[in-house]
Amino acid sequence: MTKPNTAVDIHITYKTDIINSTSSTNLGLNLDSTLPWKSHIDKLSSKLNSACYLIGSLRSIISVKNLRTIYFSYVCTIMTYGIIFWGSLPYSENIFKLQKRTIRTMMNVDNRVSCRNLFKKLNILPLHSQYILSLLLFVVKNINEFKHNFDVHSINTCHRADLFPPTTTLSKYHKGVYYSGIKIFSHLPQHIKHLSYNIKKFKAALKKFL
Repeated sequence: MTKPNTAVDIHITYKTDIINSTSSTNLGLNLDSTLPWKSHIDKLSSKLNSACYLIGSLRSIISVKNLRTIYFSYVCTIMTYGIIFWGSLPYSENIFKLQKRTIRTMMNVDNRVSCRNLFKKLNILPLHSQYILSLLLFVVKNINEFKHNFDVHSINTCHRADLFPPTTTLSKYHKGVYYSGIKIFSHLPQHIKHLSYNIKKFKAALKKFL
């Protein structure tokens, strides 16, 4: 039996100011009180629809190279903002469909054409790969906030330098940025993990791998 949702009256203050509860807010990311990210993805879908229409309007008058520039300066920018928070959720499939639609529009192909080779030809990462790239760059840039296995135990194994995942059974924590970053980082090939001291080299190697 599922427990019913109950409202919790929490009083938060900052200095002498009371921070009032609200059902939703916009901080660049559209958030609501339950954090399912559906509100943000709905807003993002609207923006990507407009971007796809713009690219379709320009396709006949500018080159694919210039369309690719527009993609990275506009589409990719709004698509990847905050992606480490929502990129692994089921709602993200809607964004991936819009990304594929945009790619097909750029290349002027039918909707039934597979995007796999189109992504490679344009050197553009599919949404899930972009999520992994963004998440692991966050991990590497904040590597001092994570524990390594050698911080917890002295056993000399091949995974001694991997990041240590905290023990928890909370599913929401497992899906969160911190835990997901640890798990995905640990599954990287060793030659990429060893580049984590140099963000530029790490990013280049990881992007090529993805």
